[in-house]
Amino acid sequence: MSAEPTGPASGPSPGRGPAAGATTGAAGAPAAPPDPRRWWILAVIGVAQLMVVLDATIVNVALPSIQEGLGFSDHRRQWVVTSYAIPFGSLLLLGGRLADRVGRRRAFLVGQIGFAAASALGGAASSFEVLVTARALQGVFAALLAPAALSLLTTTFTAPAERGKAFGVFGALAASGGAVGLLLGGVLTEHLGWRSTLYVNVLFAAVAVAGGALLLRRRPPQAPPRLDLPGAVLASAGLFCLVYGLSTAGPRGWRSAATLGILAAAAVLLAVFVWWQGRGPHPLLPLRIVRDRVRATALLSVFLTGVGMFGVFLFLTYYFQHSRGFSPARTGLAFLPMSACTMISAIGSNLGLLGRVGGRARVVTGMLLAAAGMAWLANLSAAGPYAVEVLPGQMATGFGMGLVTAAAMNLGTAGIDPRDAGVGSATVNAMRQVGGSVGTALMSTLAAGAVGRYLAGRQPAPELLARAALEGYRTVFTASALIFTAGAVLTLFLLPGGLSAERAHGAPGGRRRSGP
Repeated sequence: MSAEPTGPASGPSPGRGPAAGATTGAAGAPAAPPDPRRWWILAVIGVAQLMVVLDATIVNVALPSIQEGLGFSDHRRQWVVTSYAIPFGSLLLLGGRLADRVGRRRAFLVGQIGFAAASALGGAASSFEVLVTARALQGVFAALLAPAALSLLTTTFTAPAERGKAFGVFGALAASGGAVGLLLGGVLTEHLGWRSTLYVNVLFAAVAVAGGALLLRRRPPQAPPRLDLPGAVLASAGLFCLVYGLSTAGPRGWRSAATLGILAAAAVLLAVFVWWQGRGPHPLLPLRIVRDRVRATALLSVFLTGVGMFGVFLFLTYYFQHSRGFSPARTGLAFLPMSACTMISAIGSNLGLLGRVGGRARVVTGMLLAAAGMAWLANLSAAGPYAVEVLPGQMATGFGMGLVTAAAMNLGTAGIDPRDAGVGSATVNAMRQVGGSVGTALMSTLAAGAVGRYLAGRQPAPELLARAALEGYRTVFTASALIFTAGAVLTLFLLPGGLSAERAHGAPGGRRRSGP
């Protein structure tokens, strides 16, 4: 395809302003008209985003079947999940810079093809080691694909009204993809076997690659940035140590020398990373991106939502299958109400009445709804009615997560200079994935500690073990409620009142607008 023109063929006629609906660039000149295929592009990007997000949870429901099929022990089971999340979260910043350097269309297509190949390898795995390697490769290619997809969305939709709608759809997919993964994973596992939960990504990728090749135009990167390899090593090593340290705190204890040493190494590496970003000639994460008060708060909201959200998916899955005896497919169906509420609130958060409500109000309300939902789930029993004990908490959490994700992702990417679109988009995704990795490790440790304390000094028996498991779930849901409550308080004080993404930042690369 030919390259997309960078501007109109000719300027406006004398005495006339820009055409209706045209956007205005940083210098005040009319920008290029919107791509007439932009809504089809949104569909393609949405397929890619859904594939990346649902793959963080699609194997959760299949884990018992995977373990039985490959014959690995319980203590190795968590690595089927974390081997994907750790490289994904830790390499997103590098992936964003690569997208800026090689071009977002190329990064999008290469990421899709690599992700499909890694998924096929995982589906054909004959051993635990091959499966974990394939999951790690999925995370590597997802780290290239995800920021390319979000930056394409950011640069495709520049009109404030359309941008709000597009980010509502994208936010709905980002927030509900985990629940969709649980549903799809349950159905596929029960009817086609666990390997199908990995092979299905080949179909998703085929659709996205075909659509991307046809619809996305080649745009050579302007002044491609150089890669900050020292920064990439520091960020990746620091995040890996953080997640690994949290995941080992359960079996080793919070006060063990190994746990404290790994967490201290994470703190040092991440501190050195921040120091280097302020002094390196080609920073992986330009600090100008996170120095903006609105954007920094939005990133914090995305991170905290990831911490609480992934804990919900993981431990509600355990609760449904272990405490209630649900089948994989029934477990997936049990998540449908939360997924539906998430999509409704995310899409509606930028439309109608909610579209006139400031970003702070939407994020704070979403955090409080999620906190209320988690507090409700903290009172679960093994035999209470689903419609009474589970459904209200799921619905409140779903509505809350949809509101937070759509508003925070919009605020977190609005107003980023086009040359930083890739890394800026990667930062939003990184906060969510790192939050999910931290949440999975932290909640697993808290649950293990609660179970251990409940069983201390008692003779294990099936009934006692079941009650201990419930105590672990309640501890996790209580911790998630506290995290969402803290997020609401922080957002309330850090975000300016009456804020909307359009008034505060405008379109990417556009002039910053005044206003509350």
